Amino acid sequence: MQLGMIGLGRMGANLVRRLMRTGHRCVVFNRTRGPVDALVGEGAIASNSLVDLVGKLDKPRAAWVMLPAGEPTESTVSELCRLMEQGDIVIDGGNSFYKDDVRRAQALQTRGVHYVDVGTSGGVWGLERGYCMMIGGDTEAVLRLDPIFSALAPGPGDIPRTPGREGRDARAESGYIHCGPSGSGHFVKMVHNGIEYGLMQAYAEGFSILRAAAERPGVERYELELADVAEVWRRGSVISSWLLDLTASAFASDPKLESFQGYVQDSGEGRWTLMTAIESAVPANVLSAALYARFRSREERSFADRMLSAMRKGFGGHVEPKSRGS
Repeated sequence: MQLGMIGLGRMGANLVRRLMRTGHRCVVFNRTRGPVDALVGEGAIASNSLVDLVGKLDKPRAAWVMLPAGEPTESTVSELCRLMEQGDIVIDGGNSFYKDDVRRAQALQTRGVHYVDVGTSGGVWGLERGYCMMIGGDTEAVLRLDPIFSALAPGPGDIPRTPGREGRDARAESGYIHCGPSGSGHFVKMVHNGIEYGLMQAYAEGFSILRAAAERPGVERYELELADVAEVWRRGSVISSWLLDLTASAFASDPKLESFQGYVQDSGEGRWTLMTAIESAVPANVLSAALYARFRSREERSFADRMLSAMRKGFGGHVEPKSRGS
């Protein structure tokens, strides 16, 4: 299948690479030329503008936008709306707010263009591990794109089947689902990221307590090797997870996490999750505390904050901003 990819950052470029590995053809565009040239060297087709990209796609076209949420995505989708024709598909695979998806889908529908929102999880490891995808949009468009989603997804792998799933959507076992109409994919991904904040905060606070044991009085003082604690918890513990894997890796290379300042950013989804929780009158104590902890990290930074930074770099390649004095 052929796909246009707009935005060749950390994830966009690797989405293209994973697709080309399985025989899909990709037309690529990026604001700067370097990433385009790199992918052309690997078999992609270059384009120098959105007009050029649309012109090089076979009808009915499919174009995937992988840009930061907000104005970059908004302006790109608006231009694609003008360029695409009836039956074409515009895909937003970034971290857009689900209410923006609903509005965009309605605007594209007036031209007969399908809009599909894809909450994409996998970070910088997705090229090898595959991408977990939560998809919103009309059934016709989602089914047409199934070869793309199937190629990008992790596949069943060696994870045991969940008992009692007989008769349910098998795509979930491969790492992707059609959540429902427009906006539902990013809605599920939004809550996914809110939960991620809470899980990360729990690990960070727990390891901070372990670290503080070195300051306890007398016989209660324990000099714990946090790298070994993280490693043993990875193996058979009920709190094992990929985030714990990344934590163990960070401790192994930097036991005191001295390479991190502890300035923890938030990319928006945590805030949107809490806004939605408030609108639905759903208590979200843990998620709200985790978000506020990130706000606090920008004023006063702790060991727990350095752990959060280490995990964010581990799964998403997120780099702390330079301090003002540097």
